[in-house]
Order: sequence, then structure tokens, then C-alpha cells
Amino acid sequence: MKKNLITLLPALLLSVCSVAQEKNSLGMDMVPIPSGTFYMGGHGLGANRDEAPIHQVTIARAFYMSATEVTNAQYEQFDPDHKSLRGKFGLSQADDEAVIFVNYYQAKAFCDWLSKKEGKPYRLPTEAEWEYACKAGTYLTYSMDDGLPALYHKNQSHTWGVNNSVNLQVGTTPANPFGLYDMHGNVEEWCEDWYGPYADAAQTDPVGPADGLFKVTRGGSHSTPVNYLRSTNRMAMMPEDSHWLTGFRVVQGEMPATPYLAPVQYKDPNPVLQQVYQWKQPRKEAFFEEPLMYVKRPECTSDVPFYHHNHCPAITWCRNGDLLAIWFSTDDESGREMTILASRLPAGTANWTEPYEFFKVPDRNMTGSSLYHDGNGTLIHVNGVEAAGTWQTLAMVLRTSTDNGVTWSKPSLISADHSMRNQVIAGMFSTKEGWLVQLADATPWGDGGTALHLSKDNGQTWEDPGKGKMNAFSEGGTGGTIAGIHAGAVQLSNGDFLAFGRGNSIVDKQGLDRMPVSISSDQGKTWHYTASEFPPIDGGQRLVLMRLKEGPILLVSFTNHPYRLKNDQKGMEFIDKEGKSYTGYGMFAALSFDEGKSWPVKKLLTDGQYRFMDGGAWTGWFEMDETHAEPRGYLAATQTPDQTIHLVSSKNHYRFNLQWLLSGTLFDSNCCLK
Repeated sequence: MKKNLITLLPALLLSVCSVAQEKNSLGMDMVPIPSGTFYMGGHGLGANRDEAPIHQVTIARAFYMSATEVTNAQYEQFDPDHKSLRGKFGLSQADDEAVIFVNYYQAKAFCDWLSKKEGKPYRLPTEAEWEYACKAGTYLTYSMDDGLPALYHKNQSHTWGVNNSVNLQVGTTPANPFGLYDMHGNVEEWCEDWYGPYADAAQTDPVGPADGLFKVTRGGSHSTPVNYLRSTNRMAMMPEDSHWLTGFRVVQGEMPATPYLAPVQYKDPNPVLQQVYQWKQPRKEAFFEEPLMYVKRPECTSDVPFYHHNHCPAITWCRNGDLLAIWFSTDDESGREMTILASRLPAGTANWTEPYEFFKVPDRNMTGSSLYHDGNGTLIHVNGVEAAGTWQTLAMVLRTSTDNGVTWSKPSLISADHSMRNQVIAGMFSTKEGWLVQLADATPWGDGGTALHLSKDNGQTWEDPGKGKMNAFSEGGTGGTIAGIHAGAVQLSNGDFLAFGRGNSIVDKQGLDRMPVSISSDQGKTWHYTASEFPPIDGGQRLVLMRLKEGPILLVSFTNHPYRLKNDQKGMEFIDKEGKSYTGYGMFAALSFDEGKSWPVKKLLTDGQYRFMDGGAWTGWFEMDETHAEPRGYLAATQTPDQTIHLVSSKNHYRFNLQWLLSGTLFDSNCCLK
């Protein structure tokens, strides 16, 4: 029976010490790493389930690994232009600090260049080689202890934005038993492997899947909770991505000739019909159907990473008649465990499927999702991807599907610089010119507005027309950002954009706080702000603004926040069909037939039936009756070709039509339709 590495450690260290380190022409100290066998992985509990199963791995051939991460001075001998990125965000300014802002392809190109320069094969380490070298014969949580000593800490916490006080100088802390520095922290390090599940069997020189969406990174970084610096922790990134947390180190040695594992398949596990659905003619009668729950807890035997907080949905219809909804699931909204789940309502049914994992970049916060159907069978998914945790410095990625959301294209970066103005909001739409509009919060905070991202080439390239312009969120003020976060927008018949948002309230002539309305006449470059007639909304609430197929503009919002009342604004006054006034509370709909100038129809979103319902997320349990609708929730909506309006809150799915919105009001059901 083979002895594992920890048993052989004294002899191996003696062997390593007898083999001298090499120093190459860039001044890199190349440390000899002996062959051996170890156990790779961890217990795989909760958010760390990708570390299981623990399996035996043999590294059959010795190799050399750079003692430290590649430094600025070393990398810039290959790419002198990178010097312009030194000190970006105040990080990595000195020659001997770890290079950052390098993507996988650039790191790989550096290795190819160095191979030609040295006449020896240089490359990135495989994930197995990296973990083997990091553990260096140990099975502790970190190579030196069960906890990471404070000596190694470099701002090991969730960090909003970028902490520019961290020094990334390499080799300043003790080396591990193999003589490698900074294997726990400093900067994350690119590996050669595509990210995928471990094989449940002993392996020799594993090289990962043949293809995938993300390349593995290891070791954790500065400005990251210490849990992500463990020897077994797995992370990954899109290979095109680069930011201030990630660099790399190199291996000198031939790439193992091991066959690759099968490519990872990311798809809807449910049977999905692909024929084009024959939509029924729109129903002429008014209807409001029994609400459905679309966020369901999966079966106990499922391996779907379903956490306690499920929130922030997006929804669209598919060409096969299905509805597809997505949302984030997490324990902490600023957590790296956050993943995007999906559920499907098959055509002609009234039961949403159990959730499945829809999109996840390992160990990255995934705040903000959007879904859109272009009407011709292509679905578009846009999502935020953090460099770490929190949701301040997001990039935006885009994927498409032409098979009703079963499979998706590889994600592409459409706003690559992890920064503010990229927190995706549900509600993408197309203008009359055929341009795509995607809104995104301009700030992670309660006030600060919403950015409009615009693509004039069907999603290939995007611009943020208002970026860099100052904002004056007040009556008559202007700026480059929509007033209020979590905004919704529509294009008006004259080509202008109209938007409503949460926060940045404007006081009206009666002294009441009002939801701001923003209008842009120059394709989102500048916005003009005024007070609307609607009450402001607050935490746990997100509105919907959309153009209905019949022509009117629909706003769905809330009468007030149940716990954060301003100016004693409790509820709203509604008018029934007899002209009588009553006070209603919670989610309501408003209709405009004159391009947002007036909103003569306002209706509480309840059919009057008593229900005791769970709103999920921040909403919790509530009572629904004649004068009370859902009090909170993040809203998203789509309208199917049969003109049914499908509205989702944080847990519930509502179905109704325009005729129902008009019924029970002073408006006849046909008076305002095109």
C-alpha cells in the first residue's frame, strides 16, 4: 500500500534540500517540488461542497515552482505596457509587489514567452499541483496551522470597494515546508485547469475538464475573509477577467499528458419541450389568478445550493411557452456563496419546477440579474459578478440561449472594469430603434441613482452614456444618472426615456416626500428630475416600469414601507368604480395612457380574497385582503404574447391582465386601449 506524503515528509524535505533552487534570467527563484501522493480536497460542506470528494492524487513527476508570485518587474519585461496599471486603485506600485490586473490569457502568454526566452517549458500550475505544493505534506486547514496566523493577514475581511493600504510585496512572511511564499493570501493565483467537479477516484496528474466557463484560481488574496485562504479552497474566474485581487506564479516543467475529463455541462436538468408554442388569443374577460409560489425549497436529496435568503428575481417568457425565473440564493447578501438559481413554469401548467443552479462563478458574489426575450427565440441573461464579496465592485456579464434557456453561451464581459454602476436590475428592454437597454444601480447604497447601459449592436458592445456626470437629485435638477436605485425605465413615443427609482426622494409642493421621476431626451446622457405623484419606496422594495403590448405604461410599486414611514404617509387613496375613496396598503399598479404625464388608473394588486402568504426574503408573512396587498418585495415582470402580465415578487408569481387592472375603477375596460 502506498504511503501518503505526510508519512514521507521528512525524507522528502531532505531530498528537496539536496536539490538546489534555480534562479532564471528574470531573477525568479524556482523551488524544486518532489513527486509524491497526497489527498486532495476537503469535507465539502455547505458553500464549500466543490471541495469534495477527498480523493487520492499522485503527482508523478517532480517540477519547479516559483518561490513567489510573479512581480511587476518580472512581468513587465514581457509586457512593458502593464506599467500603466501600477498603482491602479493605489495597489501594487513597487517592483517587488505581486503583479495584478492580469487575466488568464495574459498569464499564459507570459509563460509561453518565458519558455522561449529560457529554452525550458514554463506554464501555470495545474490545480492539483498547486494544492499539493501548498499543503507541502500537511493536512491542516492552512499549511502551518489550523488557523492563519495574524502575521499573514492582509486586510482579511469583506471589503467594500478597494482597500488601497495593502502592501503586496512578495516573500515577506515565512515560507511553507517546500519553500514557497504567499500560498495563503497576498493575491489569488491562476491555475491551468478549467473549473469542474472532482472525480471520485484516485488520480495521477489530473488536469481537469477539457472545457468550461471558468479557470481555477487558488490561494485567496488580500481583502478577503480568511476562510477563502485555506489550502483546499477552490475559486475561479472567467479567463478574460482581471482585477486587483489576482496574479499568478509559474511552474517549470512539462505539462502532464493526462487525458482531460469530460467538459462540464451546465444546463436545465428538467425535460424542456422545444417546439414553438401556439399562444392563445388574449382573453377578453378580466382575470386575476391565484398567486403561485415560484421559489421552492429543493428536495433534501438535491445537491442544489439553496440558502436561506432568496431574493432579487428576473423573469421572461420562452418561445416554447414556458416562463423562466431566476434569483439569487445566499446566506449573506455580501457573501461569496451567493449563487443564481432558476425555476421554470412549463406551458399549460400551474406548478413551478424545483430550483436548479443557473449561473455561478465560484466564490464570487453574484448580485443582480436580468432576463430578456428578444421575441425571436433568443434569451439574454445579464448578471453582476464581483471580484470578491459585497456588491460594490461588480463586472457585468452576458449570456444568450436559443433553446428556451436549457443551455447558454459562454459568458462574455460587457462591463469588465469591476466598479460601481454595474449592479444589474431586472427589466432589460428594446427600444424602437432596436437598441438594448439595461439598467444597473450606480451605487451599492440606498441613494445614488441608477445607470443606463445601452447597446446599439444587439448586445455586442455597451456604453454608459451618463458616466462621469455630476447629479443634482432635486426638483428641476439634472445629472447623468437616473434618480433612485433599483430603477425601471421605458422609452416614450417621442424617443425619450422615462424612469422611476427608489430613494433620492423629492419633496413636492405639499411638503411630502415623493418618488422621483427622471426623463432623458439624449439617450441617457443627461436626466432631468421632478417629483412624481407616487410615494417613495424603501428597503426590501423594488418597482416595475414597463410598456404593455396594448400601449399603456404600467408602474407597479408600493403604497409605503411597512416599517419606514415618512411624513406619516400610511397607504394610498384608491377610487372604486362607484367613485368612492378607500385607503389601501401594499403593492399597487398604475397606468398611464399619455406617456407618463398622468396616471389616472391606480389599483391595489389584490382580488379581495383573504390569504395568509409568505413573501420570502425581506417580506416575510403577510395578510392579503380587500385593502392589503403584498407589502414588500423585489418585483420583476414580463408580458407573454397572450397579453397576460406575469409579475413576480421575491417569492410569489401574480397573473392578471390589463382588463382586470381597469375593472373596478372608473374606467370602462375598453376606453383606453389601442
